Amino acid sequence: MWVLGSLSCIILSFLNQFFWYRTEPLSITAISAQIVVVPLGQYMAAVLPNRVFFKGTRWEFTLNPGPFNVKEHVLITIFANAGAGSVYAVHIVTVVKVFYKKHISFFVSFIVIVTTQVLGFGWAGIFRRYLVEPAEMWWPTNLVQVSLFRALHEKEERCRGGLTRIQFFLIAFMCSFAYYVYPGYLFQMLTSLSWICWIFPKSILANQLGSGLNGLGIATIGIDWSTISAYLGSPLASPWFATANVGAGFLIVMYVITPITYWLNVYKAKTFPIFSDSLFTSTGLIYNISAIVDSDFHLDEEAYDKEGDLYLSTFFAMTYGVGFAALSATIVHVLLFHGSEIWKETVSSLKDKKIDIHTKLMRRYKQVPEWWFWVLLVLNIALTLFACEYYNSQLQLPWWGVILACLIAFIFTLPIGIITAITNQTPGLNIITEYIIGYIYPGYPVANMCFKVYGYISMTQAITFLQDFKLGHYMKIPPRTMFMAQMVGTMIACVVYLGTAWWLMETIPDICLDKSSVWTCPGDTVFYDASVIWGLIGPRRIFGNEGIYGEVNWFFLGGALAPVFVWLAARLFPNQNWIRLINMPVLIGATGMMPPATAVNYTTWVLVGFLSGYVVYRYAPEWWKRHNYLLSGALDAGLAFMGVALYMCLGLEDVSLSWWGNDLDGCDLAWCPTEKGVAVTGCPVFK
Repeated sequence: MWVLGSLSCIILSFLNQFFWYRTEPLSITAISAQIVVVPLGQYMAAVLPNRVFFKGTRWEFTLNPGPFNVKEHVLITIFANAGAGSVYAVHIVTVVKVFYKKHISFFVSFIVIVTTQVLGFGWAGIFRRYLVEPAEMWWPTNLVQVSLFRALHEKEERCRGGLTRIQFFLIAFMCSFAYYVYPGYLFQMLTSLSWICWIFPKSILANQLGSGLNGLGIATIGIDWSTISAYLGSPLASPWFATANVGAGFLIVMYVITPITYWLNVYKAKTFPIFSDSLFTSTGLIYNISAIVDSDFHLDEEAYDKEGDLYLSTFFAMTYGVGFAALSATIVHVLLFHGSEIWKETVSSLKDKKIDIHTKLMRRYKQVPEWWFWVLLVLNIALTLFACEYYNSQLQLPWWGVILACLIAFIFTLPIGIITAITNQTPGLNIITEYIIGYIYPGYPVANMCFKVYGYISMTQAITFLQDFKLGHYMKIPPRTMFMAQMVGTMIACVVYLGTAWWLMETIPDICLDKSSVWTCPGDTVFYDASVIWGLIGPRRIFGNEGIYGEVNWFFLGGALAPVFVWLAARLFPNQNWIRLINMPVLIGATGMMPPATAVNYTTWVLVGFLSGYVVYRYAPEWWKRHNYLLSGALDAGLAFMGVALYMCLGLEDVSLSWWGNDLDGCDLAWCPTEKGVAVTGCPVFK
């Protein structure tokens, strides 16, 4: 378990960070390792010696504990999960070194990465009783892995004319593996088939409407699993009601709010592209950020006044407003719909009342004491305080900022954990954390980024750990062994992620800056833009009384009111069960991944989710129960293996195909402005 688990974690950490900087980032999930380790584990069980070392002592051990079993397999997958999930704090290192071209040492980077990842253990331990033990917290994503474990380990007789689960998985895996050579290399336009642009290639309006990557994505489709699952995860693992909420939220933002605000020229919308994460001047040109940063890495106010106000595309501004609304909706929704459950669970945990069958079986194992989590929490906060005070010239965040970030993470872990455990969608805290520290401590971009990762990512890590706890709950893994696997896997992932990122930044010329290369770093670019908006310039100059986008703050009120209407409707019409399935935090926060996610990621994700969660589930329920989650795992695994193979065989040698089928979108005018007199290179000027 330790050998294969550590190896899986190292390989996945390296590959995911390696591919993260690319224009089309490839996310390799733990399912790939989950499959590969089966023959390796069986081989090791067959050939390793059975000799027992230090027999009769407390140090007794053997290299071969016996046949490879499902519990070992689960623990190896927990290791792999640590490598499959991104290490968000690497963004800070990339932005400081590459975009701002300032100094941050490897040691300080490592402290920030370790503390942000491990801090989540503390929150996870505190909220286990609410988010793991109740049967209502079912964590849909885990069912994909549980189905795959069953297929790989349970013996099954093949019915006449049918397939066993493992046979179905292997066929789907091979099809996915073979198919990805087309969207991954031979015919990359399959990523986004924007046929409206093909019909009207010279029309800016048609390009704006039809582009799946730089426009509204109307009638655009992606026949590529990486497009479908890149940012929202597998639609096959999402309950239909959650998929419907995401689809409704996307339709409202993308096809109602965005067109209305753009064509009414709200906030000078026509001066900028209809869909963009870039930062602009009032004339539609890209803003020169380096000109407003002084030698101390602070905002140069005189230079800012000279350069003028910073503008966003109206879509980008609206997504921030939607983020505000999603946050307030999350708090109100959980209080209204789950407040009584939280209170009952609190009382029940004190009185040790009725528990479900999984929890009852898990009580047979020696539990992880809660004080372990508290010790980890205190030590991590202390180390973070030391780093921020002693290395303040590099991190900029004062001690009180650390305490405030931890308080935010503590408050939001429970409500966001409930939503994730039920809907498989996780509202983010990135915007509100940026907003708070930006108002309190403007002009310090690194402080803003650090506050965000401590307030947001420690909560996200807690959700990840809780999800793993629930997987162990389903598979009856000893809690203390699970705890050690998570801890060791997290530490390995921190080292490998940072080492890989540092190596790439030191060896690839103009990484993230040369937009003609494959190393354009879309996720880090958005992170950099956010550090400028919220950290360097500050929300007061953009969303406050000194800014242009002050009205966007009304989204906070709208988000708080939205769940109230749903709650009242559910009380007035108790027999209409569909009303309670309207989840406002998910619906409002649907476009939280945009940008860097684009329209085609959403349209295709919702379509596949509808076919799986509604059509197949309704008309072929037995097939769905038997094969749906297996299909999801097979598609993930086939994509991952072919993606790695293509890069290793062709990408490293820079062997590429240049033809119209590899023009990703074919909508060259989608990013052009439509305001009269605005001149942008490569675009016609309206008169």
